[in-house]
Amino acid sequence: MAKKYAYNEKENEEKQTARAMARSLKVSPKHCVDICNAIRGMNVQKAKAYLNDVIAEKQAVPFKRHNKKVGHRKGMKGWTAGRYPVKAAKQVLKVLENAEANAEYKGMDTDNLKIEHISSHRGMVIRGAIPRAFGRVTPFNTPTTHIQIVLMEA
Repeated sequence: MAKKYAYNEKENEEKQTARAMARSLKVSPKHCVDICNAIRGMNVQKAKAYLNDVIAEKQAVPFKRHNKKVGHRKGMKGWTAGRYPVKAAKQVLKVLENAEANAEYKGMDTDNLKIEHISSHRGMVIRGAIPRAFGRVTPFNTPTTHIQIVLMEA
C-alpha cells in the first residue's frame, strides 16, 4: 500500500521539507483535528512546548468544531470552549518529534523549522461488541486516526 500525504509538493519543490506520518493510532479523530488546527503554522519548538502544556493540563486546546456542551477554559485567546486531550496530544507530539528527527537527518536547521502542513484523518474502525442481556449484543467500536506532518525551514 502506497503511503500518500495530503500535501502537494509540486508547488514547493524548491524548498526542502521533512515529513512524518503515523497510521491507525487508537486516538480520537475529533481530538486530533482540533490539536492539528491549534498548532498549524507554529514553530516546532513552540508547538512542542504547547503540546507538553496540554499533556500537563496547563493549557487547553480550543474545540472549535465539536464543542457542544464543552466547558469554558481560562487562558484561551479568541475562543472559550476547550479541553485537555492528553492521549491525542501525546501521539501528535511523537509524530512531531519524529518529523523533527527526519529534518535533522536531512541536514536542516532544527531551530528554524515551521509546521508547513499537519492533518489528521479517520482511519479504519476496529469492530468490537459487548454482550448484553437476553442474548443481545451492543457494538463497541474503536476509531483510529492517521496523522501527517510536513516541516519546512522558515
